[in-house]
Amino acid sequence: MGYKVSKTDDQWREELGDDRYRVLREAGTERAWTGELLDEHRAGLYTCAACGAELFKSGTKFDSGCGWPSFYDSVNPDAVELIEDRSLGMVRTEVRCANCGGHLGHVFDDGFGTPTGLRYCMNSLSLGFQAEGETAEH
Repeated sequence: MGYKVSKTDDQWREELGDDRYRVLREAGTERAWTGELLDEHRAGLYTCAACGAELFKSGTKFDSGCGWPSFYDSVNPDAVELIEDRSLGMVRTEVRCANCGGHLGHVFDDGFGTPTGLRYCMNSLSLGFQAEGETAEH
């Protein structure tokens, strides 16, 4: 798929650094309970750490107990791309940034008690955060 933001692997690696590159461009996963945005509770907007696209509103974040930031819905249906993932001997749904194709995490249908029933389980390294009233960073 062609994305609005497209760069070479070398450009991504230089811009993102090793850890973010591994997650965003190689579909890696950060260790559970280690992400800096796991305990972020301020009102604001979660963005793609690679391209700055708006992905999730803080009002959709919830504590799922899984060890990664969890959301029950994206900011809009076109913000993320959902792709079947058959790696690791199971079938899951990968979530990518629809703007640059960066790997964000996976979505599961076990968001019990949420309005959508979904749990977007995201890597903190894939996300930026802009608190309400602050200027954009990614």
